[in-house]
Amino acid sequence: MIQLTDDMAQLINHARDDGYPCIVSTASADGTPNCGYIGTVLTVDDDTLVYRDRSGRVPLDHIEENSKVIVLFRNTERDAGWKFRCTAMVYREGPAFEEMTDRLLEAGLIPERYLPDGRQGAIVALRIDQVLTLFGEVLQEREPGLRW
Repeated sequence: MIQLTDDMAQLINHARDDGYPCIVSTASADGTPNCGYIGTVLTVDDDTLVYRDRSGRVPLDHIEENSKVIVLFRNTERDAGWKFRCTAMVYREGPAFEEMTDRLLEAGLIPERYLPDGRQGAIVALRIDQVLTLFGEVLQEREPGLRW
């Protein structure tokens, strides 16, 4: 079972403002890696993270080919950090898209519903499968003995 602590949620939800954005790592179906800093990561419940993708390019292609995603968080000032192994879903429209966009707007992580070019972007919801230390020790997992 995954149960993000209040400390985890607070640090992740304020990561951009604190100067410690998350790093999201993906891989295509053939194993080609990609990663980047994402400043809009937000916890939405005890086991889900969400962010808005503005690019519409490689990261989304990878996620749609291979839904396994890693989110790294590290705040050196607080000496806190975790690795989250997640299963991703991409939403480009619909109720989940609208709800998560509203949450990101309310949290102040995105300034407006539409991007400057008029696109909405995409919402990526990340169901957390495992929480690990930055050194790889499993702290929590959705299913005991989960192989990832």
